[in-house]
Amino acid sequence: MENLQFRRYYSNNVLLRMILFAAVIGGVVYWNLDFIRQVYFENQITQAGYAINGFILALFGIGVLRLIGILASYAEEEAALRRFVRNLEQPDTEPLRRVAADSIIARRYRTMLRLFEAHAPINHGALASALVATESTRNGLPRFINNVLILNGVFGTVVSLAIALVGASNILETSVNIEGMGMVMHGLSTAPSATITAILCYLFFNYFYIKLNDVQTNLVSGVEQVTTYYLAPKFQVQEDTVLYELAGMIRSLQSLVRQMDDAQHSFDRLQKQLGLTLDTYSLRVQGLGDDLEEIKRVLKTGFRLPDEP
Repeated sequence: MENLQFRRYYSNNVLLRMILFAAVIGGVVYWNLDFIRQVYFENQITQAGYAINGFILALFGIGVLRLIGILASYAEEEAALRRFVRNLEQPDTEPLRRVAADSIIARRYRTMLRLFEAHAPINHGALASALVATESTRNGLPRFINNVLILNGVFGTVVSLAIALVGASNILETSVNIEGMGMVMHGLSTAPSATITAILCYLFFNYFYIKLNDVQTNLVSGVEQVTTYYLAPKFQVQEDTVLYELAGMIRSLQSLVRQMDDAQHSFDRLQKQLGLTLDTYSLRVQGLGDDLEEIKRVLKTGFRLPDEP
């Protein structure tokens, strides 16, 4: 696992960062509660301000919930990838042991195993492209919200200016029209509030949308590295692989032939040594016979034994 360029807990780190940012923003909102009440809630002649800002916040909330859901699922994928690599590095361990069956790495393993058993070529590039395409579809809603969130602020500003123009037209119709002047002030106050809401929501959402893309890239990169380092040598059979294995077998055979040749030379030396040993033993046996005859002669002479007939 140390050889992989893979951040193991990236999704959890981004989720923790999101919680901290939300806590800081909540503290700032609480600290400036009076200012927010004046800008967003006081002197609201129409419901336009509530509707525009409410729509922006609702869109922002939906997007944040979707970001959290995707990040949580990627955290599970990272955990599954870590378990899978640990299983591969331990001998006599099932690769999918305690790995979620619907995880990306489990699906990749089963796909390569099925292709290998069917004696079909494994195109790693096609598998990688399919994974990137599949995972990019998960970001459809966050991508849409990230693109239109700032436009909602512009839309709110345009609507607010339209309300202000209505009030201005009422002023022009009569010399003094307090209601028209209030409408103008209401429109002018609603415009910046909608813009502020959209900009702040966009900054928060865009940052974590970028982080979501980073998390997705990190996960896909980890899956492809595991496929390259662990699965491809196990399943993928190509011409270059066969030639490499054949070359390795030839080198092993050459080493075996050299060992057999050395053993043959050792046997020849041993045979020569055995022959010399036998010759020496024969000479010694012959000398021992002469010594025995001499001993017999001495005994006969000393004990005055008669000669054998």
